[in-house]
Amino acid sequence: MSRPQTYQQDYIARIRFSNALPPPPCPPKLLDIPNTGLSSGQYTSAAFASRLAREQPLNIEADAELGMPIDLVGIPGVFDGDESAIQALPHPSQLHPADRALMRPPNALGKSTASASNASFLRRTEYITSSTAGSKSTFESSTSSNTMRLRKKRARGNVSEDDPIYITRNILKGFNLAYPEDAYTGPDTTENLRPADIDVEAKRAWKNPKHPRNDKLELVGSYPLLPDWDAIPDTGSYAIFKFGAAPIKDPSNPSTYDPRLDVSILRLAGETIEDRGKHMQEQEVWKQDPSLPTPLPWFHYEFFLPTDRERVAGIKRNFTTNDPDSSDLPFEETVDDEGRPRKYFRYENIRTYETYSQVSNLNDRFGDTVALALHDPDIHTEEKLRDTKLQKAAYFYPIGQKSQIRARRPGRVQMVEEFPKIDYLDASGRAPDEEEVTKREEEHRRYDPDAA
Repeated sequence: MSRPQTYQQDYIARIRFSNALPPPPCPPKLLDIPNTGLSSGQYTSAAFASRLAREQPLNIEADAELGMPIDLVGIPGVFDGDESAIQALPHPSQLHPADRALMRPPNALGKSTASASNASFLRRTEYITSSTAGSKSTFESSTSSNTMRLRKKRARGNVSEDDPIYITRNILKGFNLAYPEDAYTGPDTTENLRPADIDVEAKRAWKNPKHPRNDKLELVGSYPLLPDWDAIPDTGSYAIFKFGAAPIKDPSNPSTYDPRLDVSILRLAGETIEDRGKHMQEQEVWKQDPSLPTPLPWFHYEFFLPTDRERVAGIKRNFTTNDPDSSDLPFEETVDDEGRPRKYFRYENIRTYETYSQVSNLNDRFGDTVALALHDPDIHTEEKLRDTKLQKAAYFYPIGQKSQIRARRPGRVQMVEEFPKIDYLDASGRAPDEEEVTKREEEHRRYDPDAA
């Protein structure tokens, strides 16, 4: 009896593993890939996937908050104008040494920070600059005085030039260079900040100044920059008026300058209804944003000139403090209503002007717009402006208003408040009264608290 033939069979067990991961939030993206066949093996290479990722554009739609919703509710002081809670800390905490590697820039990734030489103690430290002159390289040894200069150069490189403290130190450096007797050498405090160090190059440049682009220019004279506190008006600043056209010309010689313009007078003539509405609109905008320039009224002005050109020198003398009531001045004399003698200069009305452009500098009167006058007592000896002697200096004066005026257009103008027109004006200089002196002293103390 023969045995039955046996066959070997493999046992197949079907086992299912559970997948606890959630399904993808979006369906897979189907790409149109050119089919070149499987024989080239391009689908299995890493370069194919990298090239495919570069060719596919990113289709990302960012929301209004860029995926980072910011809720300011609950942060103290934010809605009251205090943003200190959301600003960066003035003195941030130091990073842990283990986290410093995470702050490395991308161009430093993968580079070793180890020293190139493992036997630096066997030789003297040397500094070799990268600048070359021809085929010769520059060598600087650590034993020379260049070591301190290199250390200072590195220290300056670590400080940002936009840092307010860095800017303040360098400004104080300039003052200490000009006035070394007033230099502060103590420690840094909240009230006194130590200036930057004055190097040899700065001292040499202060003693022998040179033009930065033209070496052939030579310094003839220098003037210290000073404010003229005695000439500040009771309004605190001056106003500049620019005419759209020449206010007066000589028909026989149009290019001749009329000296009467130096002592001309602008008198307020009123304000139109249209200009009043424009000024009120500017005030509403300014109330919403007080950082904007202070709005100014759009006034009309009457322009006056002396009737006689020969009296210009006397008018200038009368406007100074150098014996303004001298009997040599060409005054016109009359008697007032109470029988007292009165001296004056006669002006005539030329025309009325309207303001068509103006800029206010009242927020920062000693800002970027000032008038400058050079005074040298050795040169300006003929025209003495005041009885006190001024030192040699470049005096600057605050400008609070810049206006451009033009002749008022003909036709009926509706005025809100119009002053009566004057054909002739009698004017003379006088000393400021007590109220005006008080206002001038207040303006002086506003910028110089130590003033008496």
